[in-house]
Amino acid sequence: MEGSSEVVNCLENGSSSEGRPPNPLAAAYRQCFSGPRVAAVAPCKKKSLVRHASLSNTASISIEPRLNIEDHAIDYLPILRSGAWGDIGFRSSMEDAYVCVDDFIHDYGLKNVSDGPNAFYGVFDGHGGKDAANFACNHLPRFIVEDEDFPMEIERAVSSAFLQTDTAFAEACLLDAALASGTTALAALVVGRSGFSISTYVKFMLVAFSLVVYPIAVDGGPGWVGAGPVHVARATAASWSDLASLNSLIVANAGDCRAVLCRRGKAIEMSRDHKPSCSHERKRIEALGGYVSDGYLNGQLNVARALGDWHMEGLKGSRGGGPLSAEPELKTTRLTEEDEFLIIGCDGIWDVFMSQNAVDFARRRLQEHNDPVMCSKDVVEEALKRKSGDNLAVVVVCFQPQPPPNLVVPRSKVHRSFSAEGLKELQSFLDSLET
Repeated sequence: MEGSSEVVNCLENGSSSEGRPPNPLAAAYRQCFSGPRVAAVAPCKKKSLVRHASLSNTASISIEPRLNIEDHAIDYLPILRSGAWGDIGFRSSMEDAYVCVDDFIHDYGLKNVSDGPNAFYGVFDGHGGKDAANFACNHLPRFIVEDEDFPMEIERAVSSAFLQTDTAFAEACLLDAALASGTTALAALVVGRSGFSISTYVKFMLVAFSLVVYPIAVDGGPGWVGAGPVHVARATAASWSDLASLNSLIVANAGDCRAVLCRRGKAIEMSRDHKPSCSHERKRIEALGGYVSDGYLNGQLNVARALGDWHMEGLKGSRGGGPLSAEPELKTTRLTEEDEFLIIGCDGIWDVFMSQNAVDFARRRLQEHNDPVMCSKDVVEEALKRKSGDNLAVVVVCFQPQPPPNLVVPRSKVHRSFSAEGLKELQSFLDSLET
């Protein structure tokens, strides 16, 4: 069942965070494509990125609100360990890809960021070929770190990176039409204390004293200027937002991959499947001129959001404005001591696992061996036993060094009572003693 010889990933099967995963953007990992097609893809230029044009109106970005900063203590630091596994399953070719980067900041050479957990994990479920999944696997992390909003406004940077990846793949397909394909994409970032820089901390402290500052150019260099109390409310919200990113899990999803967080044994779904038949997706599709037929978008695709698929007629406009959207839906939560691990899987996993069922299964395996690589493999092999008919890819991220604890369920008080028949029999017995 080992898929390492057949699976094309950003990482090899069985990759573990205990030996740092390779940087998927290093020269040897820059492209996952196999065969001569690689040469047709233009190399990516190293440059700073600006926010994607479609995000100029940020009000449309689907971002669920964070938990309040006071909900949990901010001194908790998750200890990250990850592993991944993939298998071709019963398909003729492997179109899934995954990536694990446990030290996002170090591997991408970011500066002005303090120590703390900063990690990136992704699963990409390709269709119509493997190239879109491989392209997203290799390029999405780079677009995130090079966005002008990273790391100060991570949600915006991640949303923009999804759309940048989609546009870049369209350009690659213009150079080589054989790359035409599509992929769903789910990315999970664990952002620790390095989620905000010294400048953010300075701004936060100044806001606490009712002095708001804005970046300006001073004699050709960076500087700060003060503002009056009228702007305090706006800046305070922004600064609390920066501070709230400490020890956060941010999940961005476009398609039907799924991320499930185990919080003290309970499954917390961190993403929503984007199926054309879902009411919220159907409304969006129809508003953009598309339709849903027998559960398929325009009768062609069984997902409502995906990267790529530029070759499919009527799904994307010239600027990606068609009914098939590459814009991710984001969900963020603060990590606490109760959070044990995260499962990220392609839809082939969730075809045979309910979210709570997957958490229960993975939890038992981690209690046995406490190894996220083996746990990922266990989940894949169990999905094969359950006759999943798709490619399979799973990433498991542990937040604690120790295995999940045994949960002690408190016994509820049992209220005992006699039935009417029992009382009648007892009365008969007592009456017989008197005679």
